[in-house]
Amino acid sequence: DYKGQKLAEQIFQGIILVSAIIGFICGYITEQFEWTVYIVMAGFALSCLLTLPPWPMYRRNPLKWLPVQESGTEEKKPADRKPKRHAKS
Repeated sequence: DYKGQKLAEQIFQGIILVSAIIGFICGYITEQFEWTVYIVMAGFALSCLLTLPPWPMYRRNPLKWLPVQESGTEEKKPADRKPKRHAKS
């Protein structure tokens, strides 16, 4: 559903943003860029774990599809169709 997709996107962006800020601060304080990368990667992994599987919290508002309608006319068989003429160039 669309509300679940919106929630998943907000969670994903929020976790990435927070982990990037925390990673930058930790990397700046320790003067290790490696820590920044590790923290951002951990945030990415956490956000993927929370948003990629179809958790029930994302399926609370299912879409209502239209019922299948039977057509009264039979479809033409490929042999019954007239061949298309192509324009000459």
